[in-house]
Amino acid sequence: MRKYLLIMAMASLTFMVHAQQPIFVQDSLKLISSQFKFTEGASVDRLGNVFFTDQPNDKIWKYSTVGQLSLYMDKSGRANGTYFDKKGNLIVCADENNQIWSIDRHKKIKVLFSDFEGKKVNGPNDIWLDAKGGIYFTDPYYQRDYWVRQSPEIEAQRVYYLPKGKKEAIVVASDVLKPNGIVGTPDGKYLYVADQKGGKTYRYQIHADASLSDQKLILNQGSDGMTLDRNGNIYVTGKGVNIYTPAGEKIGHIDVPENWCGNICFGGKDRDILFITASKSLYSIKTTAKGVE
Repeated sequence: MRKYLLIMAMASLTFMVHAQQPIFVQDSLKLISSQFKFTEGASVDRLGNVFFTDQPNDKIWKYSTVGQLSLYMDKSGRANGTYFDKKGNLIVCADENNQIWSIDRHKKIKVLFSDFEGKKVNGPNDIWLDAKGGIYFTDPYYQRDYWVRQSPEIEAQRVYYLPKGKKEAIVVASDVLKPNGIVGTPDGKYLYVADQKGGKTYRYQIHADASLSDQKLILNQGSDGMTLDRNGNIYVTGKGVNIYTPAGEKIGHIDVPENWCGNICFGGKDRDILFITASKSLYSIKTTAKGVE
């Protein structure tokens, strides 16, 4: 079965090349493992190791730069989206109790965020940190079978910002239906937010106080997870992976033989390997592009 999936992955890869910003795959799509229930939350540490979550099984996994897959943490708070801060702490959307955690190198957990104005948020889903260590996170409502509650305490599905060292978050975007994937540019000027229900991806201008303005439609596609390369190209997930220029022109597609692609990041020592969390599996593909995270 494993061999069959790998053959299918290799056969189903398609890619278009844009004349001004060429992106070339250097290898075939590689199936790393299919031992999971639903993979999510791909992120990369400073060494290029990739971490990702298996939310239904409540685990965080690590795939090292030398190709070793290992269980990083059991009982992970039903971790969903993840991101590394500058100190090497793994920041996670802990969906079990709708919190945001910081997990240090010794796997000590610190709760950074727990509620908004005395109410539980819907469920922090995806996350991006700015240069100041502040946390932008999306908060869509997806009913979980491990929750006691059967309805949201906060009806609005919004984007929040948690300043570094603070417990209180602020609302920075409420003009989307169901925000999901999120990523910011390395210069801190722009934030991309995918509206999964609306089937759109928007770009916002980021201000010095972390507020957002000037919502601009970039893609007529939502996304579960997103990443950027050093040319500013946008990689979005769903049925496979689509790649767009910063202006929203589609320049590539990677067909992945799974029902859904949840998240994506560049990893490896040179940040030139694209890792894709897709349903029950983790895939990788080597490219000439380089990630920014």
